[in-house]
Amino acid sequence: MIENRQAFSSYMTHLLSTGRIVFSREEAHQALGVSHGALLDAAERQQRKGHLLNPRRGFYVIIPPQYLALGAPPPSWYVDDLMRHEGRPYYVSLLKAAELHGATHQAVMEFQVITDIRLPKIRAGRSAIVFYYRKAMAAVDEGIEDRQTDTGHMRISCVELTVLDLIRYPRAAGGLDNVATIIADLGDRIDPGKLAVLSSAFERSVSQRLGYLLERSGHIQRSKRLHKTLSQNNLSLPWVELEPRQADPGSLVPQERNERWHVIVRRLPEVDE
Repeated sequence: MIENRQAFSSYMTHLLSTGRIVFSREEAHQALGVSHGALLDAAERQQRKGHLLNPRRGFYVIIPPQYLALGAPPPSWYVDDLMRHEGRPYYVSLLKAAELHGATHQAVMEFQVITDIRLPKIRAGRSAIVFYYRKAMAAVDEGIEDRQTDTGHMRISCVELTVLDLIRYPRAAGGLDNVATIIADLGDRIDPGKLAVLSSAFERSVSQRLGYLLERSGHIQRSKRLHKTLSQNNLSLPWVELEPRQADPGSLVPQERNERWHVIVRRLPEVDE
């Protein structure tokens, strides 16, 4: 057993020396030629020592020496390998994508990933990978970009897809004020045509809320194509609440009823300057 443990430790060291921090149980089994029981015992020993993570069954992440105090390397280093191990399409989005695109007003506490099945949160050292569900991933494929990382690459939503997702998943986005602040930050980088095309993969109410917030933050030109798309597809837009959780008409007296986007605003969003 001691030899198995030493062999496993040497295997991890060898992978790190080649720039790899992840491996599967099957890979290790083939490389070491030990029984599954011996492999699991050696892996559990490394986990107890804080040198190895097992975020999903059969998938391991080696913790490089510089990240031992944090308990894990950054999720960006292994999220692509993790999702390929799961066999699921994915992209990094919401607050994490906004941060990567240059929004700087919020502290991102979660590494947020959108995929086509419901997956439980992963605790990895001081990090948390949180998954959000979208059924039709192919519908937004043209809004997903490859981003280089220190260990390879990962898939990330473009600016336009990011702001649409922020509206669609308001709780994950930290609430209306946070969303309005990010839209104000990123508005100048939005391609109006791309935004209009991607909006077809979202509920109409998402486009209405986003259009209102773009105009309110001064990005009127960025919202015109979006409004044109809505007008072409719908002769008469239904009224929607800017904050869905305030849909009870008796909750607050409306501060504004925006005729252009048909958005009812019961509380004006506060943008962090």
